[in-house]
Amino acid sequence: MAKQEIEEVTHKTVQTGGVLVKIYFDMQSEEKDQLQPLMADFVNNSILKFPGVVYCFGTIDEPIAVDKGYSTTSTLTVLFKDLGSLIGLVFRYTPAGVEILKPEKDYVLKIPVLQSMLLDVANISLEYSKYIMSKVMKEEDYQKVLDDIKKREELGKKLLEKKDGQK
Repeated sequence: MAKQEIEEVTHKTVQTGGVLVKIYFDMQSEEKDQLQPLMADFVNNSILKFPGVVYCFGTIDEPIAVDKGYSTTSTLTVLFKDLGSLIGLVFRYTPAGVEILKPEKDYVLKIPVLQSMLLDVANISLEYSKYIMSKVMKEEDYQKVLDDIKKREELGKKLLEKKDGQK
């Protein structure tokens, strides 16, 4: 994309709820020569393909020696179609830092968008909780938790149906 095209896409996306950010990632390895290719693979196959990413470009630094190996960092400029996509990526890949570039002032959320984002965050949290519990709990205790989660999902559906019926 040419610079002018990038600016146009950025402007249109931000006007419709998009967010332009600088994201910083770090990666460590005992093998110096593996770091930059691993980081490039991470950017190409994880960040660029993440739902809601419009574009991504950046740099990957030369690895430096640390305590028992090597470390590299990547500075990426990423345009997201909405704040929910940014939150999802941050939750999934835990960057070392995030800097919001645009919008430069306020970000307005419509209530349905906020509700959707909160449900997405709750689902992400639930997935992590289930993963952690499956690794540390006895099978019968884990099954009980899954049954409780299923009951909670059913209650949530009933509440949504009740709310929709009142409109």
